[in-house]
Amino acid sequence: MTRLTLHTADTAPAASRPFIDTALANNGFLPNLIGVLANAPVAVETYFTVSGINARGSLSLAEREVVQITAASVHGCDFCVAGHTAIALKKAGLERDLVRALQERGSTGNPRFDALVAFTRAVILTRGNVAKGELADFLAAGFNEQQVLEVLLGISLATLCNFANNLAGTGINPELQGFRPGALES
Repeated sequence: MTRLTLHTADTAPAASRPFIDTALANNGFLPNLIGVLANAPVAVETYFTVSGINARGSLSLAEREVVQITAASVHGCDFCVAGHTAIALKKAGLERDLVRALQERGSTGNPRFDALVAFTRAVILTRGNVAKGELADFLAAGFNEQQVLEVLLGISLATLCNFANNLAGTGINPELQGFRPGALES
């Protein structure tokens, strides 16, 4: 049971319904996050707008999903870990063991992804006040200044979703249960 209303296409405010329809068309089900965000039409609109902007950046889909899973893990949002795990495996083509390592906050074995994870964590934990060495390490891994700011964009999107889910106590949809933390065991 969520602490905020979990809307459906029938119960959502009229201004949120187009976003619910989009989520249903994109996923084949209504993610509970969207049902919660629908309480505030501007919140669900922000989610879709920022998601679209984030997708236009120079980070690859796989890299964006690394940021999202890392942020969700740091923020303790199992719903978003599950949702982004599904995307990472089904759409971004990441290997199961690599995604499990992201969920568990371990090394992925991919130096570029590990640099992205370390930088994302540092940004969150220091509220952007990363040490010079942390920024230098990120840039030395082949990222650029544009991507520094795109990581911030991804974190901002994750923060909206992670905090909304944590505040609401959003449950993980049945369609995402197989992707929740701990479900990818070998």
